[in-house]
Amino acid sequence: MATCLEEIAALKSFQAECKIHVYTLGQFAVYREGDLISEQGWGRDKTMQLFQFLVATIQRNGIHREQISDRIWEDDKTGDFKVALHGINKVLEPQRAPRSAPAYLIKQGHAYQLNAQKVWVDTVALEKYIAIATMTENDVEGSIVALQEAIALYKGLFLPSRVYEDWSAEERERVQVIVMGAYYQLAEMQLQINAMETIRLTQNALAIDPSWEDVYRLQMSAYIQNGNRPQAIKTYQKCKQILDEEYGLEPLPETNYLLASINAL
Repeated sequence: MATCLEEIAALKSFQAECKIHVYTLGQFAVYREGDLISEQGWGRDKTMQLFQFLVATIQRNGIHREQISDRIWEDDKTGDFKVALHGINKVLEPQRAPRSAPAYLIKQGHAYQLNAQKVWVDTVALEKYIAIATMTENDVEGSIVALQEAIALYKGLFLPSRVYEDWSAEERERVQVIVMGAYYQLAEMQLQINAMETIRLTQNALAIDPSWEDVYRLQMSAYIQNGNRPQAIKTYQKCKQILDEEYGLEPLPETNYLLASINAL
């Protein structure tokens, strides 16, 4: 069985071998053999939009073109799909011979999907790094490295330019939950190794979701581990304020118990 570090190396190798690299977190950018494809290079916005949809669904089975059109467009669907699909192939493979099969798009009947074996996508890589971190409980060093690689890929919201598009919401929410879990897992692992790193990670996690009470407790523990009792108490106060403002709730009993144990120091 491969170790975490060996699995990480394999992911890095796949990234290096791919000719198409897609970044969706915090920005949208596509590189073809190392060259950034400009916004003008996509031609029509619907070409880019269709590609982004295929990126968002890259880990699923092929989706029927009518379902795709229904999800992302309201107007002339059949013509839009054909033109946008042609535009994607032209952008990804400008030198492809006429009538030859596309390398990066898979067509099965009327269903389409991106070829996940030939296209590197940041969200897919992020999720795979997190999966590597959970391979074994015995390889702490490898798990930490894998989670660090995952978090390094997170630059912000999934496809921020499509934040008001319904079709992108599901993937955006899914990625955010996965990233939050990675932040928490790594911060917890670092608690006994480097409390300051736990504090930094929890601060970043709370910047994504300021109401996650588990993260506040972990941050309180990290401040105590680092000998900073006043800041641990301030963290509790911030947690209490946010929960009250956002949901009209009080902190959980375990959070209050942690505060009591801090006050008793």
